[in-house]
Amino acid sequence: MSTIGIFHYKVGGTDGVSLELDKWKRVLEGMGHTVYLCGGDLGTAEGTLIEEMYHHRPDAERINYNTFRELRDYPDDAAYRADLMRLADVIERKMRDFVAEKGIDFLIPQNVWSVAANPPVSIALTRVMRDLHLPALAHNHDFYWERTDGVSLTCATAIELADKYLPPRDPLARHVVINSLAQRELAERKGIRATVVPNVFDFEAPAWQPDDYNRDFRARIGLKENDIFILQATRIVTRKGIELAIDFVKMLNSPVRRARLSERGLYDGRSFEEDSRIVLVLAGYAHDDVSGRYVPRLKQKIQQTGIDALFIEELVEGQRQMRNGEKIYSLWDTYVFADFVTYPSLWEGWGNQLLEALRARLPLMLWEYPVYQADIKSKGLRVVSLGSEVQGRDELGLVLVARPVIEAAADRAVELLTDAGLRRETVEHNFQVARRHYSLESLKGYLAPLME
Repeated sequence: MSTIGIFHYKVGGTDGVSLELDKWKRVLEGMGHTVYLCGGDLGTAEGTLIEEMYHHRPDAERINYNTFRELRDYPDDAAYRADLMRLADVIERKMRDFVAEKGIDFLIPQNVWSVAANPPVSIALTRVMRDLHLPALAHNHDFYWERTDGVSLTCATAIELADKYLPPRDPLARHVVINSLAQRELAERKGIRATVVPNVFDFEAPAWQPDDYNRDFRARIGLKENDIFILQATRIVTRKGIELAIDFVKMLNSPVRRARLSERGLYDGRSFEEDSRIVLVLAGYAHDDVSGRYVPRLKQKIQQTGIDALFIEELVEGQRQMRNGEKIYSLWDTYVFADFVTYPSLWEGWGNQLLEALRARLPLMLWEYPVYQADIKSKGLRVVSLGSEVQGRDELGLVLVARPVIEAAADRAVELLTDAGLRRETVEHNFQVARRHYSLESLKGYLAPLME
């Protein structure tokens, strides 16, 4: 059995990579391996902290921008290269200390050889692998060329970095991707063969339930019993298409649909009153909105449409905890009290929040992002679809889909919010499909041969 080091910019958070690497850790430990985490931010996890690995440090963000956007902060390639290698040297020394201290004999880089949010980390870990002759299994969730805001390698050193390290071609390294589109692209761009391992979830654990800790959650965020709670659990970044959730909630809140909700009553016996609200609750964190423009534009759109929306990132973490004497809820607590989930992402490497909604037995609306169409749709999930076509953008630069598509989705959602039998049948069907294809047991089957 191996002593494994898992490396990521941050661990113990609510982002998709943090959540997924925690599942890998559990499955690998269940197989008999010893697993240690190493990251630039530990969140709620136990692990070894190397602060220079964190991707939201000013030096990491500067190098990231000057690698993939424009050479803005350095006079020339040589100055950029010196800063890149300086930070890589610091990180490499600390990684070597971690490997020696824990007796690591197997490396699992999580996204650091693919998305390159902090480019020096990819150089440092490649050196550690080669110099210490350690086998590696790279878990590549997103690649730098998939960035929705565009990529332009800025200089000769940036081109060399991408060629040699993103990801490295080396007999010591095996590669895993999370969808077939990335598998094909990696082969075409780099000549690297990769195995597809989809995102997974623990479908055997007890259902998330109200308990003494979370029972006050709805009241804490200001929802009354007869309000409808629409959950958007993703991070708040441009590619999540959250503006489509705003349009969806606006359509759901139309007089004709409110009348239908009021006339029928809700699926769980609650009435829907004249003063009942339909509230979009954004539970994910917004730190990764690096442009700083997306959140203000969403808030402007919310104001324009007049929907009720709550940003609650300061109350939600990966795990329950106390902060400054205040109770902080886990991401899973948000699902316990939600009535419906929106997931209108324009691009996902796979889609953690999709599995979370299925696990929580909640109906969901989604835009059919490319990986959903390529790898997931054929499994037969029953979702409220916004289709796969973007009609254009509004004056804020936010995406739009055709109004009839939004209207049909809102009508379907009303059915799932009022018809208890239809709702039960739908979410149970989805749960069983997900359990069959995306369980921790299935992950064990994927990992066993890759660890040999």
